[in-house]
Amino acid sequence: MNMAGKRVPANPAGGRTASILRALGIALLLATAGCATPERAPGPPPVQVADDTWLQVDGDIVAASQAAREPARNYAHGFMARWRELVHQRTESDFIPWLTGYWTRQWLAIRVAWYKLNDGEGNDPAVRRLAAYLQEQYDGRVLAPVAREIDPAAVRDRTTTLYVRLLGEQLQAIPRRHGVPRDQFDRRLADIPAIAPPSPGAPGASLRELVDADPLARLPAYAALNARIRKAAGEAGTGPSGARISPAAEQASEKMMSRLAVSGGASAAAAAVGGVAGMVISLGAAGFGALAHESERPALEAQLRENLAAALDEQWRTLTEDPASSVMAAVDHIAGQIEGGLARPETLPLELPAAPQESPLPDLPPVPDDETGAAAADVRDADR
Repeated sequence: MNMAGKRVPANPAGGRTASILRALGIALLLATAGCATPERAPGPPPVQVADDTWLQVDGDIVAASQAAREPARNYAHGFMARWRELVHQRTESDFIPWLTGYWTRQWLAIRVAWYKLNDGEGNDPAVRRLAAYLQEQYDGRVLAPVAREIDPAAVRDRTTTLYVRLLGEQLQAIPRRHGVPRDQFDRRLADIPAIAPPSPGAPGASLRELVDADPLARLPAYAALNARIRKAAGEAGTGPSGARISPAAEQASEKMMSRLAVSGGASAAAAAVGGVAGMVISLGAAGFGALAHESERPALEAQLRENLAAALDEQWRTLTEDPASSVMAAVDHIAGQIEGGLARPETLPLELPAAPQESPLPDLPPVPDDETGAAAADVRDADR
């Protein structure tokens, strides 16, 4: 209203201007407040791990490998003790009675004669060919049936799997023990060789790749390592690891040669006479030979048993101790790479508690100290 009491009309343009000014003021205040907000503080710098700490970490890794290797060795040797027992049993119950039997000796004498008739330039001597035949019989009568229960190649694979699993469990506690960030520890594991490539360009594997592999058989470097070991062991694919009885077989072959020479006179006489008389001579010579053989058989069995026991002892040492082909060959290679690569004269590995020997694989318990049969049955079931 004016002084005269009259109402003054509102100015729409002025109202809009005031609204715009108020909005601009609010925006300016907000912008000013934003500029006044302090900047976000940067994150903590990366943890710097001292060289001495890394030396302690390396020592713990070495100790972890050593702690995992011992129960793996006990595991493998338990199965192989059962393998040796089964081989001995089948040798006594099958192979020795077969080889020292009268008709087997006669048949082998015939084979020797056949080999001699076919000996020619470039052919193996008859004794060596017969020895190869006896080795084939030993594989079929003894080793193949035993391998259906305990196959040394399967024991080696499962022993390696146990070692890697126990090693991985031991490694889990190392970063916490020394305050090392997990990502830095993982990078450290990636720098440690665990499986050496057999040749330039061939696959190798780091310790991190090894413990992360699941299953282990899918790791190319492990497949290559296993192939080398199988070749060194003379394993053909999935066949049993053959115990070589060649010395014993060659001795048996030489006796067959002597036997053939002694019986040649009666055979010649029977052939010369012919007919019923020749048959009588042959039957009489065979009967006399059978009686003589039975009297000689205990001595033959004792000699063969001694020779086969020596061959089994030699094969046992190969299967349990040979660094190139034993059931511990893969474990020893991996442990040697890890421990050899981290060993330093200025530091000693820390002592870690040994991994429990009763730590089982899935569906494959370790061999108890006083009983191997249950564990052997488990290998048999797993291989099926």
